[in-house]
Amino acid sequence: MASAVTITAFLTLFPLVLVAIAVVGFVATGSDDLAERIVDNLGLTGQAAETVTDAVGTAEESRRVASVLGILGLLWTGLGLAGAVAYAYNNVWQVQSRGLADKLVGLLWLIGVGLLLAASFVGTTAIEWLGGWGALLVLGGVAMNAGLFLWTSWILPSRRVSVRALLPAAVIGGVMLEVLKVIGTLVVPRLVANSSALYGTLGVIFAILVWLLFFGRLVVYVAVIEVVGWEHSHGTTRAEIELPSLPGVTMAHATRAGDRAPP
Repeated sequence: MASAVTITAFLTLFPLVLVAIAVVGFVATGSDDLAERIVDNLGLTGQAAETVTDAVGTAEESRRVASVLGILGLLWTGLGLAGAVAYAYNNVWQVQSRGLADKLVGLLWLIGVGLLLAASFVGTTAIEWLGGWGALLVLGGVAMNAGLFLWTSWILPSRRVSVRALLPAAVIGGVMLEVLKVIGTLVVPRLVANSSALYGTLGVIFAILVWLLFFGRLVVYVAVIEVVGWEHSHGTTRAEIELPSLPGVTMAHATRAGDRAPP
């Protein structure tokens, strides 16, 4: 389940790059020195500086096509990501999917995520403009992460429980995601540099996939924390399942705790 979240999140990066190219292209149209400022701010020289300059020029020429393809790609892969996350939650909760209705729910989830990210950007900008402390930025990041987990857990799975029951796992997930983001900020650039030296461009892909794999596991862990908390307060129920009949094999009955019990 974590791998499904990882690969769909990775595929979402490609239309995001197209959208970024479109944004750079539109900005570059009204600024003659954008490429020069980017190179100066990044401290690039030589071939790296030439690559960035050429990329900005290409973005300016292809901004309209990149924007259309990027938005369509984001919608398509975003729905795929929503489906992968919903699949993980539904399997942990052991509930059936909604079928085609999951596409509409996934679209609503994407809209909510977009609004939350926009609100987070505005809040972060306001805190920095007011000279906010680093601790305040971290708390804001945790709150944003928790809000994303809460929104995801409330709308995507095909089960309905109270927001109060989902809040503890969302807070834990928010803290863990912030830690993962900090680790990513410190470790991923070094990992990218080392991997690039060994594997070239593919090294960057390896480094991104490593971080996304931890993110996928975090999504599954948050769902598991929810279920464990719910079972602790509301108990469990037994259900009979059918298993393949194999010659010479006795099927054992097991509890959720993994203890074997007589059939």
